[in-house]
Amino acid sequence: MYVCLCRGITDQDIKEAVANGADSYREIRDMFDLGTCCGRCAPETRAIISDEIAQIASRLAVAA
Repeated sequence: MYVCLCRGITDQDIKEAVANGADSYREIRDMFDLGTCCGRCAPETRAIISDEIAQIASRLAVAA
C-alpha cells in the first residue's frame, strides 16, 4: 500500500529499509525524502517503523 502518495513510497519500501538497518523516522525520511511535501504520511510511517522494529525484537527474543 502507498504510504506517501507525494513520493510514491510504499509500506514495503519502509519495511525493507528497516530490515536493512534503518531504525528511526529521521533515517527513513532522509532516505526517501518522505514527509517533506504534505506530511500526511508521517504518522503511518512512524507506526510501520515501530511495528517492524517490534517484530524484529520479538524474533530475536525467541531465537535467544
